[in-house]
Amino acid sequence: MGIDRERSSDEELLQACRREPAAFGVFYARHEERMLRYFVGRVGDAEVAADLTAETFAAALAGANRFRARKGPAAAWLFGIARNVLAASMRRGRVEARARARIGTPPLVLTDELVERIDALSGPALELVEGLPADQKQAVRARVLDERDYPAIAKDLRCSEAVVRKRVSRGLAHLRDQLGEP
Repeated sequence: MGIDRERSSDEELLQACRREPAAFGVFYARHEERMLRYFVGRVGDAEVAADLTAETFAAALAGANRFRARKGPAAAWLFGIARNVLAASMRRGRVEARARARIGTPPLVLTDELVERIDALSGPALELVEGLPADQKQAVRARVLDERDYPAIAKDLRCSEAVVRKRVSRGLAHLRDQLGEP
């Protein structure tokens, strides 16, 4: 039985990884750009973002057997890994390569073309987000860039969902004004 790339949910793909390694490839392809955007938005460096993305997916592949769909969506699980990888990287002042070494992934080699492609992911919109007031910036990043749900953001920011929704709304309205869109 093969993986249905179009119809399989992320959760099904992770659960299928043990018997069909290609399932993780599909999961990776679905989330690679989001991960790169997430890291570029936080570290501002394409090469570091690529390393962090590689380490995140390596950790996800190594831990796919521990994923439990009942605990939440696969994307949230992946972003949780990404936050941990980023936090560890910040603490140590470098990107760890333990997960990649554990699964036997060779060091990442970036071409100039790939670095340019990753840099392009940040674009002017991310620069505009950086100019938002701190509370709106946090809310917009979490909701739009990280694609997190309102209850989780509210919990992290220690406020109500209504407050988060208002911050996102105000932040997006400000961005639309900056971009000259109605």
